[in-house]
Amino acid sequence: MLLPKSFLLGAVIMLSSLITVLDAQRVSAAEKIRVYVGTYTRGSESKGIYQLLMDTESGKLSHIGTTENVDNPSFLAIHPTQKYLYAVNEIADFQGTKAGAVSAFAIDPETGKLTLLNQLSSKGAAPCHLDIDDTGRTLLVANYTGGNICSLRLRKNGKLKKEVSVVQHTGSSVNPRRQKAPHAHSINLDLQNQHAIVADLGIDQLLVYQFNPENGVLKPNSIPGIKMASGAGPRHFAFHTTGKWGYVINELNRTITAMKYNAKQGSFEEIQTISTVPEETPAKGNSTAEVQVHPSGKFLYGSNRGPNTIAMYQIDQQTGKLTSTGFESTGGEIPRNFKIDPTGKFLLAANQNTHNVVVFKINQETGTLQNTGHEIRVPKPVCIKFVRVASTP
Repeated sequence: MLLPKSFLLGAVIMLSSLITVLDAQRVSAAEKIRVYVGTYTRGSESKGIYQLLMDTESGKLSHIGTTENVDNPSFLAIHPTQKYLYAVNEIADFQGTKAGAVSAFAIDPETGKLTLLNQLSSKGAAPCHLDIDDTGRTLLVANYTGGNICSLRLRKNGKLKKEVSVVQHTGSSVNPRRQKAPHAHSINLDLQNQHAIVADLGIDQLLVYQFNPENGVLKPNSIPGIKMASGAGPRHFAFHTTGKWGYVINELNRTITAMKYNAKQGSFEEIQTISTVPEETPAKGNSTAEVQVHPSGKFLYGSNRGPNTIAMYQIDQQTGKLTSTGFESTGGEIPRNFKIDPTGKFLLAANQNTHNVVVFKINQETGTLQNTGHEIRVPKPVCIKFVRVASTP
């Protein structure tokens, strides 16, 4: 039986509409990025690690879920395979010892849900930062109150295996309230996966360690590191995308120090120190937190707690030096952390005291920030990490 042309035309239109919907779903999936937010749970209403979804066209955020019963998961790291997430437990009382812990989670590829794999001691109190080497076999931790660093091996299934290095820092500096003892505040591997850079706020040093990716062992570098100005309080560190320069944000004197980096030797040479706040900003009650380089390598950003701003800079591509382009309000209080999304289009600021994550659009020519009007409530946000959502085949 022959079907009427009108019926066939209608069927074609319906099929075309269905294909359009499916294509739209594929595009939508490709344009989503999962956002994991580490928080402080002790003394707050936070339940643990929060999972959001970000639309990369608008920057809009939406809640997806929460991984509960995780104790103070302040800082996070994503495995190179994006199959696992690791969180420090920023505590000082793990299993009856004066130490914090690290928790390993599997990431469900379909939903992004986290499932706890295991938990081990960080071998020092108040772990506050961690990094994973490029091979995905070693996790590195900085313990703030413990004043030390630790490296732990990882199993193929993502579980934490055992510690293979624990290195204790010693010394002090000039600030009687904050620098009576060492405080390892961050640890970052270089682009060659051969040296670990540790910012120690308590002793005003950027320490360098040789890293062996085959066994995960850390040992002091032949050139031990570089000294910051007395009372500077180096906190977090970021490499330039080329690996030629490094930038450390100094918490106590509100500056960023730019340095040349010799990857072969694992050594630094200071080339510039620049303020993160306007000249008239009072010292009392103000400090810095995070530093990040844009994926293009053209811009650098640093967060100011107290002024509650992001300091913006352009990076000279010949010298690595910084030129200030101004300051943008974070839309909240105490921006402890911020991150640039994988597309380089947006910067997300985590305001710890106002319990909100605010989305800014990045001007790709100037690097300046514009508030998109999108923000979302997250109790005591401390750290932001991204995982791309795979598109539907």
